[in-house]
Amino acid sequence: MIEKIKKIAVVDYGAGNMFSVLRGLSRVNAQAYVANSPGELKDCAGIVLPGVGSFGYAANALRSRGFFSALRDAAESGVPLLGICLGMQLLFSHSEESPDAEGLGILGGAVTKLNAQGLKLPHIGWSDLYSTRGRLMEGIKSGEFVYFVHSFGVHSDGFCSAKAEYGEKFDASVESGNVFATQFHPEKSGLVGLKILSNFVEICGETEK
Repeated sequence: MIEKIKKIAVVDYGAGNMFSVLRGLSRVNAQAYVANSPGELKDCAGIVLPGVGSFGYAANALRSRGFFSALRDAAESGVPLLGICLGMQLLFSHSEESPDAEGLGILGGAVTKLNAQGLKLPHIGWSDLYSTRGRLMEGIKSGEFVYFVHSFGVHSDGFCSAKAEYGEKFDASVESGNVFATQFHPEKSGLVGLKILSNFVEICGETEK
């Protein structure tokens, strides 16, 4: 366990499974709180952007609640930001799921429907990671299993920090500077997921020094 640090904001915009994320952060001894408005992100040590549902609904909800510019500004200023599941996809500009919706555009790449090769969608369950690298995936080896729930996958422009496969290969996690994301749910991925959350909390602590 790590020493408790300044609080981490979990963004509430009506399209995220906040409470399981809060429980996961608590299990790695982090202090976290729900941010219901952009002003509540001020002076936090890090930000978690969870997400469930459709890309279009979530993107519109973020915009209507004023989080768009706040999240972009935080990422640009160096605040550690972790997107989870749909929250990962929202870091990109667009998704095939909702062609007319605009994402945050913090990272470059494509979000496309999984070419599942006859497998059922959504992809629900445990799949193994490979080609792991980076600070968020520190201590996570290829072959470790994590829990996914998704029908669309990210193919980033060189930011991949772990791969997975379900019919096709896709980015299971990405990392660019202070911006991190996982397509899987670390808060539902047992000890492997807790290690990943712990890594993020440690990164948030480093920015406080």
